[in-house]
Amino acid sequence: MEKTAITAALLASSIAFAQPAFAAGKPAFGDPVPVGDGLTLDPIIDARIRYEGVDQPTVDADALTVRLRTGVELKHAPSHLSVLVEAEGTLGLNNEYNAFPFALPGSAQRRPQYAVVADGESIDLNRAQIMYKVKNFALTVGRQRINLDDQRFVGSVGWRQNEQTFDAVRAEATLGPVSLDATYAIQQDSIFGSEAGPRRSMDGDFAFLQAAIKAGPLAVKGFSYIIDYDEAFAFANSSQTYGGRISGSFPLSKAVKLNVLASYARQMDMGRNPVNYEADYVLGEVGLGYQGFTLTGGYEKLGADKSAGKAFQTPLATLHKFNGWADLFLTTPGNGLEDYYVTLAKVFPKVKVVQGLNANVTYHEFRSDVGNVKFGTEWDASLGLKTKKVGWLVKYANYNADKFGVNRQILWLQAEVAF
Repeated sequence: MEKTAITAALLASSIAFAQPAFAAGKPAFGDPVPVGDGLTLDPIIDARIRYEGVDQPTVDADALTVRLRTGVELKHAPSHLSVLVEAEGTLGLNNEYNAFPFALPGSAQRRPQYAVVADGESIDLNRAQIMYKVKNFALTVGRQRINLDDQRFVGSVGWRQNEQTFDAVRAEATLGPVSLDATYAIQQDSIFGSEAGPRRSMDGDFAFLQAAIKAGPLAVKGFSYIIDYDEAFAFANSSQTYGGRISGSFPLSKAVKLNVLASYARQMDMGRNPVNYEADYVLGEVGLGYQGFTLTGGYEKLGADKSAGKAFQTPLATLHKFNGWADLFLTTPGNGLEDYYVTLAKVFPKVKVVQGLNANVTYHEFRSDVGNVKFGTEWDASLGLKTKKVGWLVKYANYNADKFGVNRQILWLQAEVAF
């Protein structure tokens, strides 16, 4: 693991020296370029190299991967139209990890002797969309990135090298203090990439509906997420979810700010899901901000239907953001999950040597919803910064198992440059 980590750091450092220089007064690389008659051409380049090392009693993994996204966006200002096309490719620089957490006969990337690092080698059409956008309305058609709120229910899973996108139609509108957001999708393009067989993408009917209103310092939102898969292996994740969300920020003094967040949802089976169930989702979070520090405490429950043995699931979410970075709970256990957590974060805006210096430490305690079984605890920590165009990240997760899973430690070293 140590040798691979050093290799990752050396390769990542090379990104820092790959930035072109431009003469004063000329557009910087990656800026939109006028091409006449109200048209601009905006190149898209996003490169990331990452080392991910997994240490657990049963199997380990050392993954060194590189991801490159390249594309172009053409905008026509008079018509308010734009066209965007983006390809995405991921390359594994070693083979000491298992790219797929499911059986896939004949795949060279399915390596059960190693722990899962879900960054398979792949070449994909990541986005291909047409957008019409004016001040209070936007309509997007095609393969697109969709991130709703904090991505708890629908997200692009941007943490993984292969991004999740949707073949969809999305309309967004603002009417005074009211905002509306509606999406209908026919395909989920998964994080597993072009070599993942039937799990590369899943067909179905997906509807995401949101209506929100701004009421003073509070934002109040109602939502509905309908997931109805066509593939038999995904039927268990077909569901309908209805709920609401309230968030806001209140200044307690010139230096202190109070942040609040609460959400409740009810989920039921949908379509050809073989299990009839109903389960609740509950979230409560309070944070205090002071001079760049933020202290946050929260409770999240993904409830379970005891009689059905089925729990609340969010299969379209950016799951790595929630319930610990060690990814023990990407699928909610049948007896549900309660997550008690506290986070201390700090940003350093006055540090002149580097940009965006930030640090984060989080502690989780996990229990079941049904039976109050103590699953385990986890510590997560990260340190990020930016030098010129390169973003650097060191990240660590340490899960200590009690009655669920096994002990797991993960270390990430990452460098990314985007234009």
